[in-house]
Amino acid sequence: MAGAEQHYIMPRAEFDRPVKLLIVVSPYYKDIADNMVAGAVAEIEAAGGTYEIAQVPGALEIPTAVGMAERLSNFDGYVALGCVIRGETTHYDTVCNDSSRAIQLLGLQGLCIGNAILTVENRKQAEVRADPADQNKGGGAAAAALHLIALARKWGGPRQGVGFVPATDEIQIAGDNKGTPTA
Repeated sequence: MAGAEQHYIMPRAEFDRPVKLLIVVSPYYKDIADNMVAGAVAEIEAAGGTYEIAQVPGALEIPTAVGMAERLSNFDGYVALGCVIRGETTHYDTVCNDSSRAIQLLGLQGLCIGNAILTVENRKQAEVRADPADQNKGGGAAAAALHLIALARKWGGPRQGVGFVPATDEIQIAGDNKGTPTA
């Protein structure tokens, strides 16, 4: 039983400048979503951050909203919250796989995203995972986003001496001694 399993939880990320996150949530199962939002909000506030909440119809729309916000707004990171409960058709597999893959691709592009799109077999599993007093997956997703923001800030300083340096009159291009390229 996963609920009884003990695991390490990293210390809360700390910041010298405020952080602003966007919580993107699908309230398809509203009570479950509300619990996850409560957990995420508590974690963001405990880290001294601010947040906005955007609601979308379902889990498939969460990555689209994150991508739009990244292009059109100024958030440091994102928290993806939703719930997919297995039904009678293969739609469950499509929603789980496609939403997860899209979130992962956005993360690989450098976005700081904590993902708590629950993929469960039944409502009871979702309730336990969403409950801030139990598994608190919303809080965990916010913590993950905050840790990624901290890494991005640590590694995101100005780079010098890396990459292309444009030629100037002082730099000779391969060729003759007058800077005229030769074939």
